[in-house]
Amino acid sequence: MTSVQRQILWGSSLGFMLFVFLTASYFLINPLPDWTQLWKRELMDIPVIVFTFSVSVAVGIIFGFSSGLYWSRQLQAIDSWLYQLEQGQQAEIEQSSRLQEIGSISARIEKLQKQIAEKAKLSQRLATEKAEEQESRIQEIISQERNRLARELHDSVSQQLFAASMLMSAINEGRPLSDHRETKQLKMVEEMIHQSQLEMRALLLHLRPAALKGKSLQEGIKELLVELSQKVTMTIHWKVEPFPLDKGVEDHLFRILQESVSNTLRHSKAAKIDVLLIKRDDLAILRVSDDGIGFDVEETKAGAYGLQNMYERAGEVGGTLKIVSVKNKGTRLEVKVPILMLAGEEHD
Repeated sequence: MTSVQRQILWGSSLGFMLFVFLTASYFLINPLPDWTQLWKRELMDIPVIVFTFSVSVAVGIIFGFSSGLYWSRQLQAIDSWLYQLEQGQQAEIEQSSRLQEIGSISARIEKLQKQIAEKAKLSQRLATEKAEEQESRIQEIISQERNRLARELHDSVSQQLFAASMLMSAINEGRPLSDHRETKQLKMVEEMIHQSQLEMRALLLHLRPAALKGKSLQEGIKELLVELSQKVTMTIHWKVEPFPLDKGVEDHLFRILQESVSNTLRHSKAAKIDVLLIKRDDLAILRVSDDGIGFDVEETKAGAYGLQNMYERAGEVGGTLKIVSVKNKGTRLEVKVPILMLAGEEHD
C-alpha cells in the first residue's frame, strides 16, 4: 500500500468518524421522535443523513489525498537522496520541509554524505601514498631486471633469428626455381623466421617499466594502446578525455586497464577492443569492451587472481568495478571512481 492510499484510507475513516460525531450532536440538540425523519428532512433535495455522510467522507478523502501527496513527496525526496549516495554521487539535499522530523533526516543524510566523501578522500590519499612508496621501492629493481632480460634476448635470440633470416634469404636467392614445392616451403620458413623477428622486436619493446613514470593517465593509456596496436592484428579504438586525477587513482586505473587488456589478449579471441576514459558527474569512468567469446563472470571471479586484483584496486580508491560478459557476444568492464582532488596534486 502506498502512502497516498494509506492516507486516503485514514482520511475516509476520519470522515466517517466526523459523520458519526455530527449525527450524534444533531440527535443531542434536536431529538427526533421518529428515525424516519432523517430520510424525510432534506438539504439541497438530498436527505440530511445522506448529505452529511457524503460531505464527511468526501472531506476525509480530500484531506487524506492531500496529506498522502505531501508525505509521498517527502519520502520520494529521501529515497532520491539515498539513491544518489548509493550511486556514489553528491546528493542534492534541500532543506525545504518545515517538519522537524524530515529536517532531522535530511541533516543526518547530509552528515552521512560528508563522512562517505571524507572516507573516499582518505582512501584515495592512502592509495596515493602507497602507490608512490611501492613505485619508488620496486621501480629500480623492475627496470634493472627488464633491461637485463632485454639485453640477453637481443644478444642471443634476436641475433640468432637475424642470422637465420639472412641464411634463408641467401638459400632462396641461390636456388634454381625448378622445384616449386620445395621453394614454396623454404619461402614459408623464411616468412616464419621474419615473423618471429617481429614478435621478438615487439617483446623487446614491451620490456620496460609498466608504471606511468611521471606521465598522466591519459598519456599512459594512449602510449600503451598505440604500442599495442602496432604489435597485434586486433582493431583498437580509444577515446580519452583530458581531466586531472590524483596520482594514486591514476596508478590504479592504469593497472586495471593493463590487466583488462592482458585478459582480452589472452582469453577473449576478440577482433576489436574499445577503451573509454571520461568524466561524468564528478566520476572518472574507465570502460574496456571487446567483441570476444565472453565468459561466466561469477564462475570465473572466485578463481581468477587478475579479476580479484582489479576489484581490490577499484575499492582501494573508493570506486566500483562492474563486469558484464555475454557468451559469444563480448565483455565490458567499467570502473567508476569519485573525483576528489587532493590539494596540490592536480596536473598542470
